[in-house]
Amino acid sequence: MQKTHIEKPKNKMISGRINHAGRKGGFFLAEGLEGRDNEVPIAPEYLNTALTGDRVEIENDKVIRILERARTQFAGTIKMEQEKIWLKPYDTKVPGDILVTPSAGAKLVDGERVVVEINHWDKLEGAVINRLGQAGDNETEIGTIMFEHKIQYDFPEAVTKEANEIARRSIPKEEVARRRDFRNILTFTIDPETAKDFDDALSYQLLPNGQIELGVHIADVSYFVRPESAIDNEAKERATSVYLVDRTIPMLPEVLSNGLCSLVPGEDRLTFSAIFVLDKSGRVHKRWFGKTIIHSKHRFTYDEVDTILETGMGPLAKELSDINDIAKNIRKERFEKGAISLDSDDVKFKLDPTGKPVGIVRTVPTDSHHLIEEYMLMANKYVAEFIFYKNSEKHGAGKHTFVYRVHDIPNQEKITELKTFLRNFDYKFEKGKVLTSKRLNDLILEAESKPEERLVKTSILRSMSKAIYSTKNIGHYGLAFTCYTHFTSPIRRYPDTMVHRLLYDYLEGKGSPDTEEYERLCAHSSAMERRAMEAEWASIKYKQVEYAQDKIGQVYTGIITGVTEWGFYVEAKETMCEGMVSLRNLKDDFYIFDKKNFCLFGKKTHKKFRLGDEVKIKILSADLERRTIDYILA
Repeated sequence: MQKTHIEKPKNKMISGRINHAGRKGGFFLAEGLEGRDNEVPIAPEYLNTALTGDRVEIENDKVIRILERARTQFAGTIKMEQEKIWLKPYDTKVPGDILVTPSAGAKLVDGERVVVEINHWDKLEGAVINRLGQAGDNETEIGTIMFEHKIQYDFPEAVTKEANEIARRSIPKEEVARRRDFRNILTFTIDPETAKDFDDALSYQLLPNGQIELGVHIADVSYFVRPESAIDNEAKERATSVYLVDRTIPMLPEVLSNGLCSLVPGEDRLTFSAIFVLDKSGRVHKRWFGKTIIHSKHRFTYDEVDTILETGMGPLAKELSDINDIAKNIRKERFEKGAISLDSDDVKFKLDPTGKPVGIVRTVPTDSHHLIEEYMLMANKYVAEFIFYKNSEKHGAGKHTFVYRVHDIPNQEKITELKTFLRNFDYKFEKGKVLTSKRLNDLILEAESKPEERLVKTSILRSMSKAIYSTKNIGHYGLAFTCYTHFTSPIRRYPDTMVHRLLYDYLEGKGSPDTEEYERLCAHSSAMERRAMEAEWASIKYKQVEYAQDKIGQVYTGIITGVTEWGFYVEAKETMCEGMVSLRNLKDDFYIFDKKNFCLFGKKTHKKFRLGDEVKIKILSADLERRTIDYILA
C-alpha cells in the first residue's frame, strides 16, 4: 500500500500537535489528519520547547509558536549537581532535565521524588509544587504513576457525603414490588478470590421441559447513582476503575462499590437482569430484560468452581456442570463464526506488607473464567441487539441512541505487516487471499505449544484496531458480533451505567435522547479506559523491575520478543519480565541488524538471533529509575 503524504506549502503556518517528542526530535501531525503516515519529522533544535501533546504552529518544519501546552507539571527525581538542583523527569520522553528553583524554607533531598511546575520554558526551569517521597518507596512510585496518568485516588468530600447518605437509606417496598423477584431462585457469584465488588451473579432454574432458565444479574448502580448527582459527575469523569498492582482505585466510593451495590451473598440486592431460556446446545429460546431483586446464595471463587468441575463434587456440582457444558457449546459456536481466540496469561504479584514483590504468578484462563465470560458476552450481545433492532420495522435499525462497544476491521497495511512478520516463522498465506478472522484463529492454533506462541498472539493483537465506545454501531470484529455493548460491569465502568439508563428508558417506552452528548461521553470513556490500562501496565513494569533487583545473576529461559539495531528484547518465561540483551554485551561476534528478517546475525559465525527464538538469559541489572531490566546470555 502506498503511503499517503502531507503536502506542506512553503512559508505557510500549519497548526497541529507534536507526537513522540524526545531527545532526538519529534513529529508534527496537522489538525484533521490521522495516522503515522501523515507525521512530519521535526529536528530537536526546531522543537522550540514543544513536548508530546502540545498544540503548535509550524512553518517550514520548525515550531514557530506554542498554542497550547498538553502539560505544565512533571514528576521526577531530584539530583544535586554543582550547587544546582535538577529534576530528572520520570517521563523518559521529556528531552532534558529541568532546572529547579530552590524552595523557600523547604530543603530538597537528593533522590527525592517531587512534582515541578514549569514557569520558564526557554530555560526549562520550574518550581516544586508537591513532594511525593523518596524514590524507590512503594507509595512514592505508585503515587508517581497515578500522577503521570492523571488518576485521582481520593473522592471529593461532596461525593463521599452523598454516598454515605445513599448507603443509610432503606429500599422502599414499592420499589421491590415493581421488580421481578428472583430471591427464591438459586443465585450465586463467581469471582477472583481477592474480589470485593461483585457486579454480576448468575441464577439457575431447571424447567419442566429440560431447558434451563439462566439469569445474568447485574448490580443496579443506576438506581442509586442518579444523573447529574455529585457521584454521577465524579463517576462520569473517572469513567472506569483502575487496577494497579497493589490497589484498586474505584470509580464509585467503596460504600457503594464494595457495599450497597455489590452482590454479596446473604443479602437482598437490586439488579438489572438479562434472563435467557436455553437448551443444552446453548440456543436461546426466550429472552427478557428488566429490573429485578436477587438474594445470592453462594460466593464462589474461580479456583473453587474449577475444582468442582474437575471432580464433580462440591456445592451446586450439577448446576455448575450444566451451565459449563452449555457455555462450552456457546464458545465453540462463537469461534466457528469467526471470533478470535486471544486468551493470554496474566501476571500477578505476591507482595509483602511493604508492597515489595516476593513472587510472580502466571494466571491462565480456565473453564470457570470461560464460563463467566460466555454468559457476560451473551448478555452484552443480546442487550445490544435488542436496542439496535428495536421497532426496526417502524423506525429502522439503529435509530435509538445507544452506547455500543465497537471493534473495527484491521487496517490492511497492518495485516500486510503481520503477514510479513509471521512468514519469518514459516506460516504460509495464500497469495491475494484476505486474511479472515477464521484464518487468524487457525494461526493461533498452529502456534499453540510452540516457542513463538505468545509472540504470535501478541503480533495478531497489535495488528487489530482498538475496541472503543461509540453511538455508531459498526459491530465487533474480534468477537464476530454484529451488535455488542457493555452491560455487565456498571460498578467499574461508566458506559455500562449509561447502557442501563438507556435500556430502562426504552423498556419504559421513552424516546431517544440527544446522540451528540452520548458520543462525547463515549469518546471520553474510551480515552479514560486507555489511560487506566497504561497506568496498570506502568505499575506492572515497575514491580517486575523491582522484583528483578535482588535476582541479579539468576538464569531464566526466555523468548526473543523484539529485535533492534541496539540489541534484542527477551521475555523470561517464568516471570514474564521483559528486558534487553544489549549489542555491546554480545562479545563473540560483530552482529548486524537485519530489519527485513527481524534478526541479528553474526558477521563471522553467521549465528542468528530471531524473533521467537528461545534463549537462556541471566539478569545483569535492574534499574528502577529507567524502569528497565538488562539481560546477558547465559
